[in-house]
Amino acid sequence: MTQALETQLNTQIKNSTSATFTKLVSKEGGFEYDLDPINICENTFAPLEVAYDYDKIRATVTRETIEAGPNSIWRYRPFLPVATDNVIDVGTGMTPLVKSTRLARRLGLKNLYIKNDAVNMPTLSFKDRVVSVALTRAREFGFSTVSCASTGNLANSTAAIASHAGLECCVFIPADLEAGKVLGTLIYNPIVMAVKGNYDQVNRLCSEVANTHGWGFVNINLRPYYSEGSKTLAYEVAEQLGWQLPDHIVAPIASGSLYTKIHKGFKEFAKVGLVEDKDVRCSGAQAEGCSPVAQAFKEGRDFVAPVKPNTIAKSIAIGNPADGVYALEQARKTNGHIESVTDAEIIEGIKLLAETEGIFTETAGGTTIAVLKKLAEEGKIDPDETTVAYITGNGLKTQEAVQGYIGEPLAIDPKLDSFERAWDRAQTLERLDWQQVLV
Repeated sequence: MTQALETQLNTQIKNSTSATFTKLVSKEGGFEYDLDPINICENTFAPLEVAYDYDKIRATVTRETIEAGPNSIWRYRPFLPVATDNVIDVGTGMTPLVKSTRLARRLGLKNLYIKNDAVNMPTLSFKDRVVSVALTRAREFGFSTVSCASTGNLANSTAAIASHAGLECCVFIPADLEAGKVLGTLIYNPIVMAVKGNYDQVNRLCSEVANTHGWGFVNINLRPYYSEGSKTLAYEVAEQLGWQLPDHIVAPIASGSLYTKIHKGFKEFAKVGLVEDKDVRCSGAQAEGCSPVAQAFKEGRDFVAPVKPNTIAKSIAIGNPADGVYALEQARKTNGHIESVTDAEIIEGIKLLAETEGIFTETAGGTTIAVLKKLAEEGKIDPDETTVAYITGNGLKTQEAVQGYIGEPLAIDPKLDSFERAWDRAQTLERLDWQQVLV
């Protein structure tokens, strides 16, 4: 970034009547930085985080001003790190908070809610939230080319929202991604680099490209701003619960950013007086084939050892999570848990959510539901707690995961007697399935 552009940006933020963010702060040591496109503290190598003027927010934001805002994440704009009034709003956010009945009954829970980002706009995952914020900030920085390292959903979102904003886009993905996610990126006509390696190798390559070409990488040099978009998942839940915080959440852990930012969002709402503060228990979900944070939690370690991913849950398969240690700390401080489940349990989680609540989620959501089920069965969720499970992506993106594990259509002739025979057979099979469940 040129000195002239940096001066222009700093002046813009100082003169903005709506900008509430003030600086970047290292998560270790508290070192402070200007609001530049950087993500790592040069002193401690810890991630940088955006700091805000909460007094300014408290003085101007009320429940009523939020409710009068747009029906998107930008109703919470004072809590997000952008200075411009010209935000990129593609209708992202305000997804349903579904009061569970059948799944709750199956798990023995009384107050279970599903936060359903499987229907988020425009690409059916929570990544639309973080990318909307990151690309708005990228445009403020003057980047004309944006990029990301992605396990699929982030590539979809970056390509779609860059297309809407008129930004050049080049995304990097592992070469073995699910076909639905590759197609869901290519349709927006970005340049797609399929790297022969896992996500951690893709991410390392992208760090080199960012330094060499000076592009705006949403989850590298723009990461402090990008990650703030996840807080909107907390804001919406609090508002949808009638301006109250839940007792317990269960969310997937990949890099650990989503999990920790939801908690930050709850605390921010309480800090400025929008909700009554309470200790929200935070539990995390990982796939057994890539569970470095869950392993550290179970072994009582205060560090997260990298692993090589091997799971169908590719969207959360990050073997060296950037915010893993902070996710670990958060689970312990909030009296939560971090559990892992097998690929078979993930598939069952996808099916369980679909057949009880009519929500088709991808493998990350299947991981969350499987962990929710495990925690409920182990008595780690109080049945009376208001519990929210976060579903972060749509099952249409990972159809391969359930192929061969669900039923087949019944082929019949165009005759009534053929239908009757098939119907009787289907009813017999359904009764047998229920008998097995009861046993």
